Amino acid sequence: MEAAAPLAGLPRLVLASASPRRTELLRALGLTFEVEPADVDEAPLAGEAPGALAERLARAKAQAVAARHPDALVIAADTVVALGDRALNKPRDAAENARFIELLQGREHAVFTGHALALGGRLESVLVRSGVTFRPLEPDEIARYAATGEGLDKAGGYAVQGRGAALVARIDGCYSNVVGLSLPNLVLAARRLGVTLV
Repeated sequence: MEAAAPLAGLPRLVLASASPRRTELLRALGLTFEVEPADVDEAPLAGEAPGALAERLARAKAQAVAARHPDALVIAADTVVALGDRALNKPRDAAENARFIELLQGREHAVFTGHALALGGRLESVLVRSGVTFRPLEPDEIARYAATGEGLDKAGGYAVQGRGAALVARIDGCYSNVVGLSLPNLVLAARRLGVTLV
């Protein structure tokens, strides 16, 4: 019996994201896919909650790429890190990165990832929340982490799968959601579209 047999009949997959972390997570499932980032306006709407923003952007990305690939299963996601109602986007520089880590240290924050899958005119979406608590940090630890540059292209300014793991005291919920895709929820959303990913 071949290992790939359960995936026979899998539609062409397109990841609507340029995120290396999302690429790594899908590859960990043994999937073959194309990468075509979506070009959508990511500005929040007035008064939009962080979770609602993540889900809306994921849906917009999936729909934009699905319009060009109607025969493919399009997978899109958007991650928003929030401290209360304040979204912490990707820091612009090391100084802003240090400010983000200072805000997060010793506290719990939320990581919302909106997931959207499109296939044949159908759209499935799910919002997943994970709680992340940073340990208390010394000022020199914050400065050293920010100076690595690791957090500059990450929502919230840290990489839980990299050096940023040393900042984290606890994760409540799905770890892969914090990285950028909740694999269990992604698989369930695909099943609702009639696709078995694993």
